[in-house]
Amino acid sequence: MSNANSCKVVIYDCDGVMFDSFEANVAFYERILGQMGKTLDRSDAEVMRVLHTYANREVLAYFFPDQADWQESVRLAGAIDYLDLVPMLVMEEGYRETLLALQGVVELAVCTNRSTSMETVLESFDLADYFGCVMTANKVANPKPHPEPLLRVLDHYGLEAREALFVGDSEVDRLAALAAGVPFVAYKADMPGFARIDRHGDILSLL
Repeated sequence: MSNANSCKVVIYDCDGVMFDSFEANVAFYERILGQMGKTLDRSDAEVMRVLHTYANREVLAYFFPDQADWQESVRLAGAIDYLDLVPMLVMEEGYRETLLALQGVVELAVCTNRSTSMETVLESFDLADYFGCVMTANKVANPKPHPEPLLRVLDHYGLEAREALFVGDSEVDRLAALAAGVPFVAYKADMPGFARIDRHGDILSLL
């Protein structure tokens, strides 16, 4: 399987792809729920799925369907300094080395349902300079699984969908790629798409 002569940008999801962010994400929502008098059930698979794949405001709407409670939870989320949670993030093995190998070969971008924390994360790990476009949930009207974020990345570079690869790990990522027409590369996940990789360096063989 080859995408040679056509791939001009590799787009990465953040959570579960660039980083193991499980503990950081759980801690973030535990703080909010705790201040709202609720607890987070780590054993609830559906709660964990929503927490790790959807945009911040959608996750909070899941936990707080009442409009007034939701607004208060959004306020509390905005008051959290994500720098406190950065030490809980673990960069995926081989990721920085893969970015170095891709530099100058293709453009690099991020497409994430994170909102305001993405820049903090990139700067904390000295990754910001690798990416020419960082598309977050707060920069679009419709976050993933809507295709808008990926389409915005393509617009940024003036490219067609077939000229990109999107590396993701969730059904939300896959659906966004499908809707945008971008070939989907599943990272450590059994999902249909253009390819599956279990190590970041494997992306090089798909170019």
